[in-house]
This record gives sequence, structure tokens and C-alpha cells, in this order.
Amino acid sequence: MVKERKMVSLGFTKKLVEEGTHMCLVFTDENERVESLLKFLLSGLLGRERSSCFSENITEDELYKFFKDNNILYKEERDQNKISLSPTNKVYFPNGAFEPEKMLGLLKGFFIESMDLGFSSCRVIGEMEPLVESIPGGDRLLEYESKVTLLVREYPITCICQYDANRFSGSTIMDVLKVHPKMVVNGSVVHNPFYIEPEEFFKSYKGNM
Repeated sequence: MVKERKMVSLGFTKKLVEEGTHMCLVFTDENERVESLLKFLLSGLLGRERSSCFSENITEDELYKFFKDNNILYKEERDQNKISLSPTNKVYFPNGAFEPEKMLGLLKGFFIESMDLGFSSCRVIGEMEPLVESIPGGDRLLEYESKVTLLVREYPITCICQYDANRFSGSTIMDVLKVHPKMVVNGSVVHNPFYIEPEEFFKSYKGNM
């Protein structure tokens, strides 16, 4: 899908990024996770973007209070299809397994539907759960993340993937960083020095299959 790309605000940093950027936020501090998530969603609404959040660790009551403090009625925005909140496990592992193809199809459909509804763009923030490492298909997590980078080249969804460093092993975090072009560090978006382009990643990935 051809779409002229614009620069968008993430809410938690003054620096604008190109829509369709795929970022990783590795956090150890719960306040950092919540603040970035809420500000990311708020800036999406202010920019007429459709926003979606996948998390087990935030409630609609928290969103309602935060948006009310910023003079926005969360329930009204939700009912107008401008924002949605879904549990991570329900979105990523609906049948107790992780199926990258279904998740990629969901993201693609979200973008197409958002454009059809007249939104200027769309964004997603999702917090991955450690459960992924112990369920069928969980060993395809890196494949999925790398394919998200390929997907947003054609369907420019602005994506932030949150990983809790307190709940994932150091080796998993390092692997996850390899498949995200950008990373969020201390509230700033920076180039990820560990990043491997999908074309290169899949050469080694397929070799290990």
C-alpha cells in the first residue's frame, strides 16, 4: 500500500519519528512503562491517529483517568473506534499458542481499516508477556518481530513493543533488540546498534531451522 509518510509525535519525547517506525522499549521501571504507554496513546488521539494498546497491566479505569486529566473523554473516543485496549494474552495467544501469521494479519487489517475509516494514520503499543517462551509457536517470536519491520514498510503502523527486563532473560532481551530498528532509551528514540535487517536476519534464521 502506497502512503506518503509523515512525521508523528510519540508523546513522551519532543523528537518526531516517521510513521511506520518499529521500536523496542526495554524497561525495568514500571513508571517508565506506564508513562510512555499513556503519552503514546494520547499523542495518537491528538494527531487524529487510531490507536490500539495490548497489555495485561493497565486498565480502562487508568486510561479514563489519564485522558480525563487531559480533557479527553476516553469512553467517547473508544466508542468512536479511535482507541482500543485489549489484553496481551487475548491478542497474541488467543488459543494458547503464538501464531505470527495471524498477528501480522491482524496488524495489516488494523491499518487498512483505519485508513478506510478516515484516520490520518494508526499506531500500536504492545507489551509482550513471558508466557510466549513456554507456549507452542513461542520460538517464532524473533521471526514475528522481524516480519513486523517488513510489514510496516508497506503498511506504516507506528509500533512500540514493550519488554520487561525484570521478567525476560538477558539473552532474550538481546535477541529481541536485534529485530527492532529503533529503541527507546531514557525517553528518547535512538538508532539500535544491535539491529539486523530482516533480509540478513532471515538468512541466519532459516539456517537454524
